[in-house]
Amino acid sequence: MSDTRRVLIVAHTRRDDALEATLQVVSSLQSQGIKPIMTGAEQGELLEFAKSVSAADSVEAVGILGVDAHVWDIEVVIVLGGDGTILKAAEIVRESNTPLLGINLGHVGFLAESERDGIAEAVARVVSKDYTVIERMTLEVSVVVEGRVAFRTWALNEATVEKSAAEKMIEVVVEVDRRPLTSFGCDGIVLSTPTGSTAYAFSAGGPVVWPSVEALLVVPLSAHALFSRPLVVSPHSMLAVEVLQRSAGHGELWCDGRRTQALPPGARVEVKQSEHPVRLARFREGAFTDRLVRKFELPVSGWRGPDKK
Repeated sequence: MSDTRRVLIVAHTRRDDALEATLQVVSSLQSQGIKPIMTGAEQGELLEFAKSVSAADSVEAVGILGVDAHVWDIEVVIVLGGDGTILKAAEIVRESNTPLLGINLGHVGFLAESERDGIAEAVARVVSKDYTVIERMTLEVSVVVEGRVAFRTWALNEATVEKSAAEKMIEVVVEVDRRPLTSFGCDGIVLSTPTGSTAYAFSAGGPVVWPSVEALLVVPLSAHALFSRPLVVSPHSMLAVEVLQRSAGHGELWCDGRRTQALPPGARVEVKQSEHPVRLARFREGAFTDRLVRKFELPVSGWRGPDKK
């Protein structure tokens, strides 16, 4: 068996700054005897960019996932982009326990551990294996149509039931632990993890839930009802949303904004905690409060704290 270390690189290859950063990471890994791996499509896009800046030689030596390595051969995934790119990477290595190290090239980048100016340090940490790994809850999602499971998938952030037509609401009934809770017309409903509480659920008015709290969130979208407040329920609960037969429009299921399934009237979406978490690489044991303040640029000027003089 080869002793070669392999690191998968997943990048937002539609952006030149991400391609430049990827070239930097590729070169740094190769100089340390580590084999960079990419998907075939992304390696091809990087090669085209590298030719334009006379750096094709290093990219031609990059391995292809599925040819030169498989997901279970990968030590860690370095992700260059925003949270959407991290969700893409999580999808690629879903069948393995490979941790993801995000380097934020986007805006907020809640899931990322490093920023653009920290690439050199991030690569050095990977080379020396100087990082810890945390686990984040994911969701197991099923769509049942006419009594049969028509679709199965998963989500790290959220599973969202949405109306498929802009002009028509959908009528849904919400169920918790196999008991009906309430029904209403709405634009949709977000079923979220704590990780997703700072994503779509946050935009919809849901609470921010610390990642250390194990829970599931239910956040209605523009619901026409008196009782339509966000809910926080047990992580062991089974959540379900049914698109009622009387619904004027069809629905759609979206998971992390990447995987989708049509929901005709009568369709049922079931969501529960998955047995397979996503693993994220971390450099420091920082408080989530600090990450929240930093990422959202929250005002804390004037705070003195218990230890301040």
